[in-house]
Amino acid sequence: MNRKSARFRAVDVLLIAMMILPLAAGMALKILTTPASEGIEISGARIYFTIPMPVQDLPITESQVNSWLVMISILGLCLYLVHGITVKPGSKRQLAAEWIVEKTNGLVRENMGKRFMGFAPFVAGIMALSAFSSLMSLVGLRPPTSDMNVVAGWAILVFVLITHYKLKGGLGPYVKGFFEPVPVFAPFNIIGEFATPVSMSFRHYGNVLSGVVISTLVAYALQGLSKLLLGWLREASPCCRSVFRPFCRCTSIFSAA
Repeated sequence: MNRKSARFRAVDVLLIAMMILPLAAGMALKILTTPASEGIEISGARIYFTIPMPVQDLPITESQVNSWLVMISILGLCLYLVHGITVKPGSKRQLAAEWIVEKTNGLVRENMGKRFMGFAPFVAGIMALSAFSSLMSLVGLRPPTSDMNVVAGWAILVFVLITHYKLKGGLGPYVKGFFEPVPVFAPFNIIGEFATPVSMSFRHYGNVLSGVVISTLVAYALQGLSKLLLGWLREASPCCRSVFRPFCRCTSIFSAA
């Protein structure tokens, strides 16, 4: 029993490392590849290297690398939640996993109907990938969802699935839907149909990119405030040599750093 328990804990440690190490590797890669800059800088995704291709070269960007890091972390989280799962819930992680499954199934059932319950894993995967990708800015990494290429790929995939299931009802009813409620609305309905992936892409991309810009501005403002405050304390340090000598000396060291 002790040997099994030790093996169980060892697997838990490996799964936790699988969740954390990809993000740590992403931060280390960004630090090593980011050039020194004195002021604020907001730019697109960095291109790490380019793979030569027959038609067009394939650039490997920061968004692509971070997307894979997020997927590895999510895979580690999922494996951790279901590790040691039993018929009768006996751990908090299993309760959390069942709660996620129930909420996702309820969301799909309410919005898509029981007929499309098979899409619950797909919906959960897209939601987890979107949420974790968008939160990467909290650890200093560029969110993949702030790259138009990433969210546009997701939107096109979802649009293809929607169109596929519309066509399963028959080509005639699908085409007829463009002429409802009156035929004069056909051009607007066609534009609205193909505007769906564009709308989904720009809304997701714009929301996350604006958050990245705001967080960058806040970080730069806090950096300036810190320099201003520590610089003032350094200038005031000669006035307090008698009583606060140790504090002033530490302040001078921190401000110089």
